[in-house]
Amino acid sequence: MSFKLTYSTMFDPPEEMHQRFDAALRDRRAALGATHPLHVGGRDVDGAGAVENRSPIDATLLGRFGTADRAQVAAAVAAAKAAFPAWRATPVAERVRLSRRVAALIEERVYSIAAALSLEVGKNRMEALGETQETADFFSGYAEDFLRYEGFDRTLADDPVKGPRSRNRSVLKPHGVWAVISPFNFPLALAGGPTAAALVTGNTVVAKGATDTPWATRLLADCIRDAGYPPGVFNLVTGSGAEAGEALVGHPDVSGITFTGSHDVGMSLCRRMVAGAWPRPCIAEMGGKNACIVGAATDLERAVPGIVRSAFGLSGQKCSALSRVYVVESLAPRLIERLVDATRALRIGDPTHRDHWMGPVINERAVESYLGYARELGGQGARILEGGRRLTGGAFGSGCYVAPTIATAPPGHPLFDREMFLPILMIAPVASFAEGVARANASSLGLTAGCYGDAADAAYFLEHVEAGTVYVNRPQGATTGAWPWYQAFAGWKGSGSTNKAIGSFYYLPQYLREQSQTVVE
Repeated sequence: MSFKLTYSTMFDPPEEMHQRFDAALRDRRAALGATHPLHVGGRDVDGAGAVENRSPIDATLLGRFGTADRAQVAAAVAAAKAAFPAWRATPVAERVRLSRRVAALIEERVYSIAAALSLEVGKNRMEALGETQETADFFSGYAEDFLRYEGFDRTLADDPVKGPRSRNRSVLKPHGVWAVISPFNFPLALAGGPTAAALVTGNTVVAKGATDTPWATRLLADCIRDAGYPPGVFNLVTGSGAEAGEALVGHPDVSGITFTGSHDVGMSLCRRMVAGAWPRPCIAEMGGKNACIVGAATDLERAVPGIVRSAFGLSGQKCSALSRVYVVESLAPRLIERLVDATRALRIGDPTHRDHWMGPVINERAVESYLGYARELGGQGARILEGGRRLTGGAFGSGCYVAPTIATAPPGHPLFDREMFLPILMIAPVASFAEGVARANASSLGLTAGCYGDAADAAYFLEHVEAGTVYVNRPQGATTGAWPWYQAFAGWKGSGSTNKAIGSFYYLPQYLREQSQTVVE
């Protein structure tokens, strides 16, 4: 590849990128409808059942995917447990080599994988390519981190006593079988990132993707399989949360979990993981109700594109998506007018087409939720300025398309507190920038936040805002667009169970436990 893919650098991509994506998309479309197995104990195996996976773009059949029953989940955990002793004893250099090999395979297949993501999730090509490259970066980046920190093996000072010498060390060691449960919106990156971290630190993995996006995790499994990991080190099961997911998180041989999804499910998993004979680690990233505060001195040329990109990118289906704007009263009319105009100009349709920026929502349940919220925005002082309707007919056909929505509402409207995970942006005027920050902090969630304003606004925001990932005056995205090792991605309060960031130097130790060793000579 002659250029580097990142979320921040793909706003003016070369023509080569479009040509290669279109070629990969043609190849993918020609092979739709295949049957895809699970991956257990080093082998691709048929599932106990199967489900059809259809695109939210137009209901096209993408493929049939095997689903695991409880016995197959148990077999995957058993395979991972059996592989753990040899894998933890595998030299760091070999674990790093294999991780780099996965990264290389993902990069070799970046256009083919991205085409599948676009079809399965409804991402536009830029989002799909970005997620695929990000996943490759997780595998290479966590490998480099593990080397950089020398496997977290540290020599400590000898005991200050006379006589025999006491040598002391601190060593971080893997836990065992690690479960990775990923969501539909970033099915490759949010399965691949935790898997990369768990594997390079010496854990074995059983991964389960979301029921709406089994293809993405299967493509990840293909790369890991083809990289040459020993049998049982990585396993993939597919199925519903009620059956496959419950069997996985409830298995007594699972030593740790990484989960990305809703606050309610994440908190439930955290409680379960501390309720056994001993507490087990649960890394839970649980969404956000992300806010942007706009000060009186804001440069609207930066703020408007940043707000629109963060509110409506991937149809608002990002945990980091912007859903609340608090703008000082003096600027509110101009900002709202500009945002409505920019929203009306968005190109909506089949996201595999290069001219379409916003695609569908993930399924019919999401459409129904959107319509329900639109009805709520008709009361309690709220007013829809743009959107609030399903898009039907013509090019929208049988897809799950809804209009990007902007609404004004008093700050006390109940939807200011609810994570909707849809392309709905609510705006409330406030008396001051400080009031906007206070209202942003009033949420029980604290994933991302952004602001636009002058130097004083920025300083106040950075000192007082309660969120793990924050941006100031960023036109690429008010609350979205973190890239590993450029912007670490962490959640505070109800958005994260550990407050440690993805893609940062604090991440890998979460997959390890510390042992203090003293040897007297």
